[in-house]
Amino acid sequence: MRIYLRIVLLLLIGILPGTYSWAQTCAKNFSQITPSCIASLKKPALDKAINVSSELKDSVYFYKTAGGFPGKLKVISTTVSPTECTLFLEAVTFMGSKDETFEPNSSISISVDQNHWLRSRIFLDKEGTSALVLERPENEKSCKLKVTEGSEIKMFQAKLIEAKPREENLMLFYGPLILVFIAIFIVVRGFLEEQDKYKTQEALDEAENASKTRNQYLFLKLTRPFYKRYFLPLVQGTKNKQGLRTKYRQQIANAGLSKEMSPEEFVALKFFMILGGPFVFLAVRWVMTETWPLTITPVMAIVGFFYPNIWLKGLISNRADEIQRAMPFIVDMLALSVEAGLDFMAAIQRVIEKAPNSPLVEEFETLIKETKIGSTRAEGLRQMGWRVNIIEINSFCATLIAADSVGASIGPILKQLSGELRVKRSSKAEQKGATAATKILIPMIFFILPAVLVAIFAPMVLKLMSGEV
Repeated sequence: MRIYLRIVLLLLIGILPGTYSWAQTCAKNFSQITPSCIASLKKPALDKAINVSSELKDSVYFYKTAGGFPGKLKVISTTVSPTECTLFLEAVTFMGSKDETFEPNSSISISVDQNHWLRSRIFLDKEGTSALVLERPENEKSCKLKVTEGSEIKMFQAKLIEAKPREENLMLFYGPLILVFIAIFIVVRGFLEEQDKYKTQEALDEAENASKTRNQYLFLKLTRPFYKRYFLPLVQGTKNKQGLRTKYRQQIANAGLSKEMSPEEFVALKFFMILGGPFVFLAVRWVMTETWPLTITPVMAIVGFFYPNIWLKGLISNRADEIQRAMPFIVDMLALSVEAGLDFMAAIQRVIEKAPNSPLVEEFETLIKETKIGSTRAEGLRQMGWRVNIIEINSFCATLIAADSVGASIGPILKQLSGELRVKRSSKAEQKGATAATKILIPMIFFILPAVLVAIFAPMVLKLMSGEV
């Protein structure tokens, strides 16, 4: 794959000269020139007079008056003879305000009078402090247009070049397209070769982990082929792997993703989203044909890096709510099964079979598997409390561990826990119901109340307005 990347790099280097086969300017014609276009011209000011000749036709000049106002000037035509010199021009001075402009005279002319050439000038501003003069100095064969003495005018020569491809060399246009096609072909070929290797390895991993139940999260399903293949090896090669496991292991377990990903894979996902965030932003911008500024792209990279943490916290919160809702019913079933004469582990097995599927049932399944491979009941309950990490489950596990250590009967304890859980759930529902009235005030104040006021007072206002007319 490295060889393919080197070839593609060389091809892209070869493309670069062809991308500059068009001349770019800020305006294509004289009417499109704006003050910002004039300010963008980076050229030294003219320090010599302009010779008036037929070649001066269609020449464009920028200028700045003594007051600092930008302007544009275009020579429409010239008339040059032994006895007369005339310039027809179009000039506009932008006077600072958005729509305020000043247009000087459209012609300037001099002729011979009593064997002497006259002088003529035009003013480029309203104050008359900036002017151009047309004269023919002695011992000169041509007329000259120059800045009058005392006028602090800066003249700049400009060119308007319409952006179009150079027709004289089509290879500058088609050559880069051919090189891009070859580069894409090489990249796709190398990618497909690695794709076969990756699919084989993925099939082996799936066969090895066939017993694991996978929740099909769309976010993971879309991103796993990329972060696992390209970013996971980089994370696994870092020296701080143990720190990453400690930091994210419990959070991943609390979200129920222990079978889906490891802490290293989660960090690889975060690094992948540094590229995925800008890509999604640009794709949405292109699909919706929006004009969002491209300066947001680096911000989207930062958002992409932190998005997996936000997504993980959302999963943890939703999973905790589901466990709290399912817990009273399941604890009731455990109490009934234990009082009916079943052992605690057998009661858990009965709950797994009869109770509707929920994250708490999945945790009980994990508890059964851990005890079957040699863990004690106390160790399994501690691990369950660590994986869920909510107060109700921690209290449930601690109570059962204490009862198991002293040999107390579990049935009455489970019955008492069930009652406490129902009371807590009822009080939490009452709290949410009490806060709902306060929360609904916000949309009423900002949305519903204005709509009602408009519906009441709008007809009255319209009647008053029609009466005044």
